[in-house]
Amino acid sequence: MSKPEKSLLPEGAKARQVYLSLRDQIADGRLEDGDSLPPEQKLAEIFGVSRVTIRRALDALAAANLVVRRAGSGTTVRTSGQAGQPMAMNLATLMPQLVEMGQSTTARLLSFSYGAAPEFVASALQLEPKEQVQIATRVRSADATPFSHLTTYVPAGIAANYSENDLATTPLFKLLELSGVQIKDAHQSVSATLAGPDVAEALDVAVGSALLSLRRVVRDVNDNGVEYLSALYRPDMFRLEMPLTRVGDGSARHWQPAIGKPPGEPA
Repeated sequence: MSKPEKSLLPEGAKARQVYLSLRDQIADGRLEDGDSLPPEQKLAEIFGVSRVTIRRALDALAAANLVVRRAGSGTTVRTSGQAGQPMAMNLATLMPQLVEMGQSTTARLLSFSYGAAPEFVASALQLEPKEQVQIATRVRSADATPFSHLTTYVPAGIAANYSENDLATTPLFKLLELSGVQIKDAHQSVSATLAGPDVAEALDVAVGSALLSLRRVVRDVNDNGVEYLSALYRPDMFRLEMPLTRVGDGSARHWQPAIGKPPGEPA
């Protein structure tokens, strides 16, 4: 997908909902390059809104270079000439893929500071109240297109082993290992959120755009919390995948994550 228009979403809550729905259908491939959208009146019936609302949403999609509108021939999806398929991360082999991603993408450091750990970070990492942490925010890009907004929190005693410049050039988990941290495991959760003004500007998306939200807590071999990651991803540029395999017999047969299978290997 190309970089969406940085401007605000179309005026009106209903127009925004239509815009985001159609944009997401284009982003995930349900609407492909060259597909014709239904006429305005039909779209108005589908979404239960007025034609004026549909027109605002389609105008915003055209401004974002996602559709082409021609009088007399309707509205056509346009994805040709845009960036390739979203970057895919396999949950079963995530860490090796992060190494490769760190080598094939670039990071821009937006902020870097030390301060007391926010309550939610202190609780997740099991830190002492007001314990100092390093707080860094970066944007990672592929082919000059930003796809992730990353904020990390690392206990100050660990973070003292690397510099601000190191953080701008090297993946954090690799810096942790170079600092002597022996990572044991991590727990992460995935949800969705909307882009606020600052994040929208950093990721080149419209304010209010849907984003993939990931939270990760990393622990060492002594079960100490060593990193809290808050990551936001553009769904048109990034996706998480998990291979599944069928196991068990009879009524107990079920789907199970195929842990350890490399990306692309059939489950």
